Amino acid sequence: MAAAKAAASVTRDASGNVLADGDAVVLIKDLKVKGANQTLKQGTVIRSIRLTDDPEEIDCRHETIKGLVLRTEFVRKR
Repeated sequence: MAAAKAAASVTRDASGNVLADGDAVVLIKDLKVKGANQTLKQGTVIRSIRLTDDPEEIDCRHETIKGLVLRTEFVRKR
């Protein structure tokens, strides 16, 4: 049962690559950031991601936005 939970909680990017803490990812589409009145452009590199309890979301930082949470469907491992 523990193996089933571990397999279910694997975080993957849009291409199916497994993500880990500290990885760098690239945005695959332009994203409007709520509350920041800013758009992150496609191709923007986000470094040092952190995994969350939800395998569909990652926690990260950008130079201008702190506490950014991105959906894994919009990123690709670099």
